[in-house]
Amino acid sequence: MGTRVRGWRWRRNPLRRRSDVVEAWTVLAVAVLMLLGAPLTGAVVGWWAHDDARAVAAEQRSERHRVRAEVVGRVPDSPPAVQGGRERSYRVTVRWTDAGATKTATARVPAGTDRGEKVDVWFDARGRSVAPPPDETAIWQHTLVMGACGAGATIAVILLGHSLVRGAAGRHRLAEWERDWALTEPQWTRRRA
Repeated sequence: MGTRVRGWRWRRNPLRRRSDVVEAWTVLAVAVLMLLGAPLTGAVVGWWAHDDARAVAAEQRSERHRVRAEVVGRVPDSPPAVQGGRERSYRVTVRWTDAGATKTATARVPAGTDRGEKVDVWFDARGRSVAPPPDETAIWQHTLVMGACGAGATIAVILLGHSLVRGAAGRHRLAEWERDWALTEPQWTRRRA
């Protein structure tokens, strides 16, 4: 039945209240922040995360070393079950030659590795088996996830602020209408205030 008039909060008319103008400007500010602020925040957070992840990877590469070792320990009869889409690994004894000396240690090898196979294992300075340092793919995945989280958090804050402003504008609008009705009602109903 009723028609919607676009932009009525921007034009002068007797029904427009100050809260309508505040709400209209808020919608404009939210649109600008969503189109410019959220992507910019996501890019800044992603850039920071990329630099941080590269620094961590470089540090891990400097304190870890990879060796090509032969599996000499007893391997489980059945490989561990795959959980969460990631292939499981298990600990076995491995042997390798380093500077003419044969060394033996316990290390994590991928599930399905058989005795006698050669595998790449990583050790830290203390000789403990550790995960390999993150590669470029892992760094970029971390960068994209952090950038998306930064943009998403910015959008959430913008929408929360917008809902708070809309709530306050609605309360002010009702108070303005109530005040104006108190002035108008006696003329329409012939009652005295």
